[in-house]
Amino acid sequence: QVQLVESGGGLVQPGGSLRLSCTASGFTFSIYAMKWYRQAPGKQRELVAAIGSIGVAPIYGDSVKGRFTISRDNAKNTVYLQMNSLKPEDTAVYYCNARRNSDEYWGQGTQVTVSS
Repeated sequence: QVQLVESGGGLVQPGGSLRLSCTASGFTFSIYAMKWYRQAPGKQRELVAAIGSIGVAPIYGDSVKGRFTISRDNAKNTVYLQMNSLKPEDTAVYYCNARRNSDEYWGQGTQVTVSS
């Protein structure tokens, strides 16, 4: 059974940091590209960051470049999203995504709220 389980969301003040984790099971994690998406209320889901299986440089959405860092630990079947200098506009549900060719899996999402 395929599972992607996100954790690490919560409430943080503007300028603060959070680290999201997504742990995978039920498929060969190391050969899948991993991505983080987010969706704010009333807005479309947008790509935040992506990291390839091996040797591919990560990519980032324009709104998070220089503030967020995606990484993966294939030994732990986990992808991370380090979020620094958080802004209120980063408030959203963050989703983990795994994709390889026509296979695609989604996590259930974790809420991130940036507010004072």
